[in-house]
Amino acid sequence: MDFVNGPQGPPPLRSGAPYASIPAPGEPPAGRSVLAQIGNTPLLALHRVTVGLGEVRVCAKAEWFNPGGSVKDRAALRIVEDAEAAGRLTPDRILLDSTSGNTGIALAMIGAVKGYRVQLVMPASVSEERKRIVLSYGAEVSYTEPMEGSDGALREVRRRVEADPDRYFYANQYDNPSNWRAHHDGTAVEIWRQTGGRVTHFVAALGTTGTFTGTARRLKALAPGLHAASVQPATPIHGIEGLKHLDSAIVPGIHDPALADEELFVETEEAYEMAKRLAREEGILAGYSAGAALAGALRVARRLERGLVVTVFPDGGDRYLSTTYWGEELARAPGRRP
Repeated sequence: MDFVNGPQGPPPLRSGAPYASIPAPGEPPAGRSVLAQIGNTPLLALHRVTVGLGEVRVCAKAEWFNPGGSVKDRAALRIVEDAEAAGRLTPDRILLDSTSGNTGIALAMIGAVKGYRVQLVMPASVSEERKRIVLSYGAEVSYTEPMEGSDGALREVRRRVEADPDRYFYANQYDNPSNWRAHHDGTAVEIWRQTGGRVTHFVAALGTTGTFTGTARRLKALAPGLHAASVQPATPIHGIEGLKHLDSAIVPGIHDPALADEELFVETEEAYEMAKRLAREEGILAGYSAGAALAGALRVARRLERGLVVTVFPDGGDRYLSTTYWGEELARAPGRRP
């Protein structure tokens, strides 16, 4: 299987400590690495899509504000820097992982900053925008059969690592505890601070499961009565990029089902419709997984008399405008030129 890009870039530079957190001597905070801008994303209040909820508020973390454009920047940076600190990621190793897009983009961006050679395996069905972004960062990319989804890419990466383990650092986002720890130490703490400790319900969609696992675990420690709901596609074959239907997929090793007080299932069409509503009613152009998260959050909110429901919108919708759904929607848009 050939890669689209080839080896490139200067040799890595190392400081011996986590790269993103260390400014150069005399460097002001505003001049630090792009990686230092990961995290601390806004918490947005939703208004029009929540009409009729009374004393229940729904808010969402706007993760496209991360420099790589998605929530996956958090986990990718933690995975890389934990591996550097442990000596498992060194300049002579290729940074390798399977991805449905966003983690690959994050790893490609981080690799460009740090000087690592990055190889990614993606399902051929991911959006054209995602394919082009990882290539723009200089990553080498190969594609697996679209009908095999993220599991097909995962199996291909595991095959390569087993064949030549000393050649790669396998980021292994699905099984690497650094994934959920990024959210335990970051996302959850931000939510707690941004809500003044008033969050009562947390809702997140499942892909690698790292966002839900780490955030729910920390929030439940901070507020033992907090209700956590996970969201996943309703069917094995679906169109919500980045999410897993766990009953029919390779279950991530970091998944902890005990953290979910309830499991919610969302149809592809509902996720798409919610993504459109976010754009048309809130001015938020978010991805399909955000639509699924919103659908789940609204189900939880409608059952409550009062409370604060927080969810996570993993990425922006500009990465999906070439997909069939948005293509058809835009073709029907008023004032469209022929």
